[in-house]
Amino acid sequence: MSEIRVASRYAKSLIELAQERGVLEQVNEDMKLFSKTATQNRDFHLLLHNPIVKSDKKLAVINAVFQGKVNELTLAFFNIVARKSRESLLEFIATEFEAQYNDYKGIQKAKVTSAVPLTPGLREELGQRLVAQTGKTVELEELVDPSLIGGFVLRVGDKQIDSSVKYSLLKLKNNFKDNPYITKI
Repeated sequence: MSEIRVASRYAKSLIELAQERGVLEQVNEDMKLFSKTATQNRDFHLLLHNPIVKSDKKLAVINAVFQGKVNELTLAFFNIVARKSRESLLEFIATEFEAQYNDYKGIQKAKVTSAVPLTPGLREELGQRLVAQTGKTVELEELVDPSLIGGFVLRVGDKQIDSSVKYSLLKLKNNFKDNPYITKI
């Protein structure tokens, strides 16, 4: 079975169990902490994916890192996954957990890239328009890319709106390549 399918099933089970016990918000924060730890600490990431290190050693490291920092349910979940020798899937599970949690709570992630930082008023207006369009709570991630010259690039789900000066100039350049006044032979 593919890693994503397995991770999806584990994440769904964890969400259902956390809801049942009333600790969904805590478990969500725990999974964010796990993702952050795995992405920021290369050694931890490599340990999880190393086939030479035995599962009990990986479990001991996971317990040492997260004991007392995460909910008991989350720690028990980490133990179950490690006992099944699937600790390399924990990063995928954390990512899938976040996606399923956002879907359950009606949260839509959006990424806006602009040439300069957004003003608070523009940020608020953009958030309101996205809420009106998607019908979901919007979690906006902002990036600054001076190469855009002006305007913005907005990504919501699998849709992208490119309203940057850089893109407009590129389109104009491509239009000039096709000279309609030269006869084609």
